Amino acid sequence: MKIIKRSGKEDIFNGEKIIVAVTKANAEVPEDQRLSDEEIKGIEARVEHICETAGRALSVEEIQDSVENEIMETGNHDVARKYITYRYKRALVRKANSTDDQILSLIERDNEEVKQENSNKNPVVNSVQRDYMAGEVSKDISKRMLLPEDIVKAHDEGIIHFHDMDYYAQHMHNCCLVNLEDMLQNGTVISETLIERPHSFATACNIATQAIAQIASNQYGGQSITLSHLVPFVQVSREKYRKAVTKEFAEAGLELDTEKIDQIAEMRVRDEVKRGVQVIQYQVITLMTTNGQAPFITVFMYLDEVPEGQTRDDLAMVIEEMLKQRMQGVKNEKGVWITPAFPKLIYVLDEDNISKDSKYFYLTELAAECTAKRMVPDYISAKMMKRDKGDVYPCMGCRSFLTPDRFTDNRVGNIAYAKNYDKKKHKYYGRFNQGVVTINLVDVACSSNGDEEEFWKILDERLELCHKALRCRHERLLGTPSDAAPILWQYGALARLKKGETIDKLLFDGYSTISLGYAGLYEMTLYMKGVSHTDPTGKPFALAVMQKLNDKCAEWKKSENIDYSVYGTPLESTTYKFAKCLQKRFGKIKDVTDHNYITNSYHVNVRENIDAFDKLGFESEFQRLSPGGAISYVEVPAMTSNIPAVISIMQYIYDNIMYAELNTKSDYCQCCGYNGEIQIVADDDGKLVWECPNCGNRDQNKMNVARRTCGYIGTQFWNQGRTQEIKDRVLHTSEAVVNGVTTKIRPM
Repeated sequence: MKIIKRSGKEDIFNGEKIIVAVTKANAEVPEDQRLSDEEIKGIEARVEHICETAGRALSVEEIQDSVENEIMETGNHDVARKYITYRYKRALVRKANSTDDQILSLIERDNEEVKQENSNKNPVVNSVQRDYMAGEVSKDISKRMLLPEDIVKAHDEGIIHFHDMDYYAQHMHNCCLVNLEDMLQNGTVISETLIERPHSFATACNIATQAIAQIASNQYGGQSITLSHLVPFVQVSREKYRKAVTKEFAEAGLELDTEKIDQIAEMRVRDEVKRGVQVIQYQVITLMTTNGQAPFITVFMYLDEVPEGQTRDDLAMVIEEMLKQRMQGVKNEKGVWITPAFPKLIYVLDEDNISKDSKYFYLTELAAECTAKRMVPDYISAKMMKRDKGDVYPCMGCRSFLTPDRFTDNRVGNIAYAKNYDKKKHKYYGRFNQGVVTINLVDVACSSNGDEEEFWKILDERLELCHKALRCRHERLLGTPSDAAPILWQYGALARLKKGETIDKLLFDGYSTISLGYAGLYEMTLYMKGVSHTDPTGKPFALAVMQKLNDKCAEWKKSENIDYSVYGTPLESTTYKFAKCLQKRFGKIKDVTDHNYITNSYHVNVRENIDAFDKLGFESEFQRLSPGGAISYVEVPAMTSNIPAVISIMQYIYDNIMYAELNTKSDYCQCCGYNGEIQIVADDDGKLVWECPNCGNRDQNKMNVARRTCGYIGTQFWNQGRTQEIKDRVLHTSEAVVNGVTTKIRPM
C-alpha cells in the first residue's frame, strides 16, 4: 500500500511510524491516563484500514489527521493534545525551509505528485525539472511573502484554487491572442534580432513558429494565432513565382503563355503552402520552451475573417492543407503515425461551409474525417457566437474568451500602439488574460449542510475571497515594465509600448480580462437538491448560481473598470486536489465527494448517461453563462467509419451551441504495435495505470495515449483523479434526426 510523503515522493505505508509517534505522545501524559499498547495497536490498525479503503494513496497529512481522530475516539484527549503538539513542532521545523524536500525529490524524479501535474510535460526531462524547481520556489515565496494568509489557507484547503502559483512570483500573465498580423506585416524583434516583413508564405510560417516559442516562454497559459494573418503571404509567393516562371520561360526561349505560367506558378504555390503548414506542425511539436514543453498553441481557421475572392480561396487552401497534415499525424520514435497534442485546431462553422450545397463544404467533410481520426479540430458556431458575443474570434488557448471589443471608442483607442490598429474594426488580437482564481462550489454546498439560506451566505463570502485573490493577480501585474517581455509588450505580439513603459493601461478598459473560475456545479446541485443539474428540479438552482457569479463579475467590473468574467475552469490537476480536500473536510458523500475528482465547470457528470445531442443542447444554456471561457464535448466511440454522424454533430453544433468538440480515442503501444484503445486498470496497490490490452505493457514511456482532458489533448501523464475521471466516462450514444437525416452514434 502506497502513501504520498510531504515531498511528493511515493512510499510504502509503514504502520510502525504511527505506533512510534503515538507512543511518544502517550509517554508525555501521567501514567494513569495513558493508552495501553493494545489500544495504540488498535489505532494503527484502524488507520491502516482507512488507507486501504480510500481508493487512492493518502498523503502523510491525511494519515496524521486520521491518527488524531482515532486517538480522540478513544476518549483520551490528553494524548491527542500531545500528539497535536508534536505535529505542530515538526511543522515549524519543516517551515524553516519548505522547498528543500520537494526540490530534491524533483531532481531524483521521485515526486509522484509533480509527475502527474501536467499531462503534456515529462518530469524526467531536465528542462521540465528546471521549470518545476523554479515553480516550487515561486509557490514557497508566494505563500510566505506575497499572498495574504487567508488566500493561502483557502487555497491549501481547496476552498478556492489560486491557479499557476508556480509563476506568480514573476510578473507574468495567463494567455493571449497573438497579433501575428502586426508582427508579420510591420516587423518584429526576436532575441534582439530585427525580423522584417517576410517575402513568402513559408518564411512567414517559420517566423510565426519562432514568435510562438518566444511568447510561450514569457507567459504561462495558452496562445492562439489565426491562419488569416498568414494567408496574405500566399499571394506574395504567387507573385514571386509568376515572375520567376516568366523569367524561366524567357531564358528558355519559350512562348510566354500566361495560362501555362500561371499553372506552373500555382503548382509551386501549393507546394510552398504544404511546406509552410508542415513547418507549423513540426516546429510547434518539436520546439521546447523555457517551461519545458511544446507551446500550448491554438490555430484558428475562419474563412470569413478575410474578404471573398482570391484571399478567401487561398485561406481555404491553407486550411485544407492544415487538416490533411493533421489527419496524417506525426511519426513517433518507432516511425508510426500518431496523434500529436499540438497545435490545437479550431474550425469555424458558418453559412459557406455548413451544408452540402455551400462553397466550402468539402473543408467541413475533411474536418469531420480529421476529428474522427485525430480528435481535432474543435468547432465554433459563427451563428451562435454572433448571438452570444456579437463577433466571431478565437479563444485564448483551450477555452478562455475575451470580452467583446469596445476599442473603437475614441476614449480608449489604440492604447497598445499596434501598427495595424483600425478604429473601424473590432480588436481582439493583441489582447490577453491576467489570470484565474477558481471557487470550489462543492465545498460551498457541503459547508452549508444543505441549508439554502446558508449556502447563499457562504457563496457571497467565498466570492469576495475570490475577488480579493483576483485583485492580487491584477496588482502583481501593475507596474510591470514592458522590458520584462519585449516580444509581448514592445515588438507587437500584444503591444508596441516604449522601453521602460509599464503595461498598466492594458490592465483596464477591457483590453485584458481576469477570470473567476468555478468547479463542481453538478456535485453542488446534487448535494443541495438531491438531483443532477440535468434534472428539471435541479437546473433552476444551478442556473441561479451561475447568474450569481456573473452578477458579481459585473459588479466588480463596474466598480474597478477591470473586465472580470466567469470562466469554466478546465481542472486538469485541480480536480484531484479539490476531491482530496473535500474528502478530508466532509468525508465521503455518495456521488458528491466519494470519487477522486469533481466535475469540470458546468459539464454533465461523466458517469451520467445522456444522449449526445441532448448533452450539447443542455450545456449550451450554461455555456452562455460562462462568457469568460467554456467548451462542451460529447464522448463518442470510434467514428472513422461513420463520418456522416460526425457531420450531423457538427451541424447540430452550428445551430445550438457556440463551442464544442468530439472526444474519441487515439492510442498506440510501442511494445507490440497495438493501435486500439489502451485501458486503465488498477495495479496491486490499487493505483490506476495504463495498460495495453494486447501485450500488458504498463510503461508510460512506451505508449502513446491521447485523450482530451481539459480542452487540449493530453497524454498519459495524468494524476489519479483525472485518470479515474477518464476511466469513468460513459459514451454519449444517440439516434436522432438532424437536418432531415437519421444519425446513429453507436459503438461499432
